[in-house]
Amino acid sequence: MSAVSTPPLAIIEENLPNDRRRRRAEKTTKIRGIRASVWVYIGLGVVAASAIFPYYWSFLIGSGTSATINDPNMSWFPGGNFIANALSVMNDPAVNFWLALWNSIFSSTVIAASVVVFSTLAGWAFAKLRFRGGKWLLAFVVATMAVPMQLGVVPLYILFADLGWTGTIGAVIVPALTSAFGVFWMTQYLSQTVPDELIEAARVDGASMLRTFWTVGVVAARPAAAMLFLFTFVGAWNQFFWPFIVLDRQSPTLPVALSLLQANYFVDYSIVLAGVLLATIPLLLLFAFAGKQLVSGIMAGAVKG
Repeated sequence: MSAVSTPPLAIIEENLPNDRRRRRAEKTTKIRGIRASVWVYIGLGVVAASAIFPYYWSFLIGSGTSATINDPNMSWFPGGNFIANALSVMNDPAVNFWLALWNSIFSSTVIAASVVVFSTLAGWAFAKLRFRGGKWLLAFVVATMAVPMQLGVVPLYILFADLGWTGTIGAVIVPALTSAFGVFWMTQYLSQTVPDELIEAARVDGASMLRTFWTVGVVAARPAAAMLFLFTFVGAWNQFFWPFIVLDRQSPTLPVALSLLQANYFVDYSIVLAGVLLATIPLLLLFAFAGKQLVSGIMAGAVKG
C-alpha cells in the first residue's frame, strides 16, 4: 500500500520518466529566467488601470450626492458621503440588504461547492475510467453549453411553481448544482495531470477506485477545483435573470435587491453605485484570500512536460 499512503503529488513525480521530469525542470527554469521588458509592464499597467477605473468611477459617484453624476465640474477626488450612502442602502426596508446578502452568500457557496464536487467526480470518470459511450456522453455534456438558459425559463418556472418553491432560495440553487463547463474543465485537467501508470500502480497495491480517486485525483485536482470554485461563485453571485423571475421582494438575492434602488421615479445614482460597491466587497475579499490558489491553478498548466 506504499503507493497509496505516499502523498499523491509525490507519487506522480516519482513515477514520471526521467526525461519528462528533465523537460519539466528545463521548461520551469526557462519560464523563471525570462525577464519582461518595459513594454510588458506598460501593457499590464494599462490593463490594470482599465480594470480599476470603473470601480474608482463608481466610488466617485457613490461618495457624492444625487447631483454629482450630472455635475460637469465633478471633482476627480472622492467626496465624503460614501458611508452615509452605504448606510442608506443597508437601512432601506425595500432593499432588505442583510437578508439579500445572506441569500447571495449561502446560494453562491452551495452552488460553487456542488459544482466542484460533481464536476470532479464526473471529470475523473471521463478522464480515467473506460466505459462504453464515454466520449459521446462527454460530447453531449459539452453540447449543452450551447443551449441558452432563456429557453428553459418557462418550463423551469412552471416546475418550481408546481413544487411550491417559487419565492424560496432553493429555486435558485437546485438548477445550478451541476455545470457542463465544470465537467469539461475537470476532465481536461485530470486527463493531463494524473498519469494512467499511477492509477494502475494504486490498483495493483489493492486500492479501490474510490480510494484512488480520494488519495490521488482529489489532491491532484485541487488547483483546478479552486479556480472552478472561484469562477462558479462569482457567476452565481452575479446571476440576476433567473433569481429576478423566481424570487420575490421578501427573499431576494443581492443583485435583485439592489435593482429595487432604481424602481423609484427618481433614481439617486450615488446610492445605487454605493450599493453596487457594497456588493463587490465580498468578491474582492474572496479573491484576496484565494488568489494564491488561482495563480497556482493557472500556472499548473503552463509547466507541464
